[in-house]
Amino acid sequence: MDYQLDPGRDLAVQIADAIKDAILREDLLVDDRLPSEAELSERFEVSRPTVREALKRLAAQNLIRTQRGATGGAFVNRLSFAEAAAQQETTATLVLSMNAVDFETACEARFALERAVAPLAAARREDAHLAAMSAEVTRQADPGLSDTDFCASDVAFHRVLVEAAGNPVLSYQLAGAVEGMQPLMNMITYTERSRARIATLHQRIRDAMAARDGAGVTAALSDLADYTADLGSQMRAKRAAR
Repeated sequence: MDYQLDPGRDLAVQIADAIKDAILREDLLVDDRLPSEAELSERFEVSRPTVREALKRLAAQNLIRTQRGATGGAFVNRLSFAEAAAQQETTATLVLSMNAVDFETACEARFALERAVAPLAAARREDAHLAAMSAEVTRQADPGLSDTDFCASDVAFHRVLVEAAGNPVLSYQLAGAVEGMQPLMNMITYTERSRARIATLHQRIRDAMAARDGAGVTAALSDLADYTADLGSQMRAKRAAR
């Protein structure tokens, strides 16, 4: 890890970046033990608290794990797709919130991504996926279901669609669309949406999945996208009229 630190920038950030780059270059492999805090302190010519802060940053990104004891230390972690998806979800939510992405842009992106996996999901779905989709449609038809629980069911339904594609890379990539964008969109439209209409569209998706009809899934998703975009337009018009 030959790295010249810039004294004008945060030293801990630079050290964390240097170690991350070493992991990406595979100079450090999964389960490799990192040099000790003392060794890193000497190598980068910084204090041990600075090294400790850099390691905390790496641990927060799940790039390293720490173990105590005689054989302990900091080790390169194997980042799972599930852990990466959780980070993707958080990042997407923050980016959308902080940059005030308009509803139409988020809607377009979300459904474009979902339609991209529809053919794979229809071809590869298993009975368990269909059962999970049916369970969520049944939940959504319950008039006593709270808005929060309806939103959770909505997200769960679309997560099953993505998972049915059987591609962990796509599941990771779409985490921001389903778990990040979708709840924010639900927060905007929940007062205007028709639960019955959404459940009906979800049933169409489920039935097309059962028939392994990728085009049918895509068409139903497009109709759901149009309906969602209309809801967004209605909400914008209401705000403008106030």
